[in-house]
Amino acid sequence: MSNRGQILKTLALSAPLALAGGFAANAGGYIAPIVEAEVAPIVEVTPAGDWAGAYAGVTLGYAFSGEDRVGLENPTIAGDQHNYGKLDLSGANAGVRVGYRWQKDKWVFGPELGYEAGNIEDSVSEGGYRSHSKIKDVVALRFVTGYSVRPDMLVYGVAGVARGKVEYSVTGDGANGPSDIEDTFNRTGYIVGLGVEKKLTDRVSLTGQYEYANFGKETLTSSTGLDTEATAKYNNVKVGLNFRF
Repeated sequence: MSNRGQILKTLALSAPLALAGGFAANAGGYIAPIVEAEVAPIVEVTPAGDWAGAYAGVTLGYAFSGEDRVGLENPTIAGDQHNYGKLDLSGANAGVRVGYRWQKDKWVFGPELGYEAGNIEDSVSEGGYRSHSKIKDVVALRFVTGYSVRPDMLVYGVAGVARGKVEYSVTGDGANGPSDIEDTFNRTGYIVGLGVEKKLTDRVSLTGQYEYANFGKETLTSSTGLDTEATAKYNNVKVGLNFRF
């Protein structure tokens, strides 16, 4: 056999083997490239805490800046009005409260009924008269709305209606003549405020609160025909404990 024939025979035998090797190398089929999946960032959601349910509590407070200017006038004489000092109501007070709260996500809201009593009072002597005013007790229905800034901390606002019992007197004999005003009356007013509550345990929490109470004006008249207006109002800061049922 010639050399040319030998070469052709060798190529004829090696070609099928080469093709078979190529098919074997690709027997696994098409391999797609590996793409790493993008991982979404993990967002930590702060839990709202559990504030819902009934509770009862006690408070201890101090009232201040309860301005009440004392004036006497004879309503039958035009322009006959004189001021005799200013009552600055202040003093310690204590109270009890009960309430119920609902919760939606981090918002907390509900009614609260409270009773407070103490020595919120002041006296002043001027122009021959002695004036005295005292808030004997207060019953208030508040609506509390709060936001849970942390699972163990609530910030809130209060607004409500209050009924105050006031003891008031203007006695003496000055430029407007004798006065024997001594009266105890009840007035309905309003209370607004802000506070914060911190959980000490699952059922006990500590509160700090500021309030402003205003009971409007009450006209009082002496037996001699002199009039005065009592304007009971004051600011109050208090701390307290709540016990959740």
